Amino acid sequence: MFLLFIAANYFQQKVLITREKEKEINALNKEKEKLENLLKAEDKKLITPMRLQAYERMVLFLERITPQSMVFRVQKPGMNVLQLQTALLQNVRQEFEHNQAQQLYISNEAWSMAKTAKEELVRMINSAAAKVQPEEDATNLSKEIFSSMIGSEKAITERALTVLKKDIQALF
Repeated sequence: MFLLFIAANYFQQKVLITREKEKEINALNKEKEKLENLLKAEDKKLITPMRLQAYERMVLFLERITPQSMVFRVQKPGMNVLQLQTALLQNVRQEFEHNQAQQLYISNEAWSMAKTAKEELVRMINSAAAKVQPEEDATNLSKEIFSSMIGSEKAITERALTVLKKDIQALF
């Protein structure tokens, strides 16, 4: 009987200790969860402005490489087709390289669309240049670029801008 009492007491102590440890573990888990939530909130405070800036820069990139904007900015009096083609392609490459780091902060879809916009624009410039003679006046290349835009659907830069805007709205 005495042994039974000792065994019952021993198991009762074990159960009480186990319950106390479970309470401590639960309390620690709750504290850990609170700290993780605070850390996420702080990360969001720091990262969100950086992400917004990246999206702003990608919007600027897309606006700067639209043919309308770029041709008027890059074309100089006296240029021939080859010079304008070279200047346009160089401008697209420089703009893209200047903004490559933004891929860290924007969605994969947005980055993919920006790259596609760049590649399609390069193709358009080269295709338009192939339709005119290299020594002709640069305005002929400009006209060819603009006429190829008229026949196409919504410009790739506009589609990429739509993706960027959708992503920005999803941030908030």
